[in-house]
Amino acid sequence: MIRIAIANQKGGVGKTTTAINIGTALAASGWRVLLIDFDPQGNCSTGLGIHQNERGASSYEVLRGDSTLVDAAIPTKVPRLDLVPATVDLSGAEIELIDFEHRTHRLDAAINAAPPGRWDVCLIDCPPSLGLLTINALVAARLLLVPLQCEFFALEGLSQLLTTFERIRSRFNPGLSILGVALTMYDKRNRLSEQVAQDVRACLGDVVFETVIPRNVRLSEAPSHGLPALIYDHRCSGSEAYIALARELIGRLPAPAKAA
Repeated sequence: MIRIAIANQKGGVGKTTTAINIGTALAASGWRVLLIDFDPQGNCSTGLGIHQNERGASSYEVLRGDSTLVDAAIPTKVPRLDLVPATVDLSGAEIELIDFEHRTHRLDAAINAAPPGRWDVCLIDCPPSLGLLTINALVAARLLLVPLQCEFFALEGLSQLLTTFERIRSRFNPGLSILGVALTMYDKRNRLSEQVAQDVRACLGDVVFETVIPRNVRLSEAPSHGLPALIYDHRCSGSEAYIALARELIGRLPAPAKAA
């Protein structure tokens, strides 16, 4: 199973929107997808229409070892897309994990214990921080996808994330690599968006995906309806961009991808 952490310690950059819509696009392409909501806010769960009273075992129980991924995973409205939901209990996990053995490898162990072949790819929607939850996700992942907002402080935040990435790779997970950087919330009417995009490409080169995700009101509306934008309005510019991004992403995945 291919494991992709979607991370950026800065909030409001489109991590959850990216996780939901990339997961949907992969599932629509025939992949069996597991999406792990690893953010205590639970926005990924809400955005897929999973209400609080429908969340039984969650990523919190998985992290503690009280539930397996198979038991916690629930089907969504999207065929072939399963979700491990998050609850507010996850907010206390970082303090609780201090007393746990191998506290940085809890999620990795849970994914390792999943039956081989149950899912083709696992996406982990990380919280907007570089705390123990995100470290668990980066230790468990094999690939890192970074949504990056086209705004002034983007590069500063990216440098912090890349520093953490290098530390995780050197200390815990030498197999971790960067799948790509996805530019989000691009406003073609704003010169700053274009300048940030140029700066990021100049700095990182081919690591940056060609596809740019625009600012789009339909992307913002979709979560309130409990639907991915690709289902809510598949013809809007945001959905079309995520479909294109998914094609690029699939092209970068290791081969043989679906047998991994």
